[in-house]
Amino acid sequence: MTAIRTTLVLLILTCGIYPGVVWAIGQLAFRDQANGSLIVRDGRVVGSSLIGQSFTSDRYFHPRPSASNYDATASGGTNLGPTSRKRRERAMSASGSGLDPHISPAYALTQVARVAHARDIAEARVRTLVEQHIEQRFLGVYGEPRVNVLLLNLALDDIMKSHATSRSG
Repeated sequence: MTAIRTTLVLLILTCGIYPGVVWAIGQLAFRDQANGSLIVRDGRVVGSSLIGQSFTSDRYFHPRPSASNYDATASGGTNLGPTSRKRRERAMSASGSGLDPHISPAYALTQVARVAHARDIAEARVRTLVEQHIEQRFLGVYGEPRVNVLLLNLALDDIMKSHATSRSG
């Protein structure tokens, strides 16, 4: 009888109370991150600032290539061991998840001319936009400077909207 009571108490603690407390802390302290860092425009979700998306039009900055074709369900762990034939057949040089939303500032700057030409706006304006979207190292030490492609492309769309509004007004 003691074993049954102990099992029930542990079940309630580990499957109910503990997950509920962790969820509540996440919602209170880290609401945006706990809910997927979703970006909403005009009342609809356009993406997540944490997951890369494919942009192929010349009007947009392109992300780095993705081994998973930007499919979040294709990312994750595997039970394949180091001697597995299936594992050897996969591209071993691919990104860890294939979902990184960032590119280097240098790669973003190499795309400025193409994007400016496709959108018929000045290269200097696009270059300034890239420079405004460079995220620096965390705490000045960790990681590398980077540019979030989705956020940059959304800012580019915003500029084009304001440009079109100013022309028509």
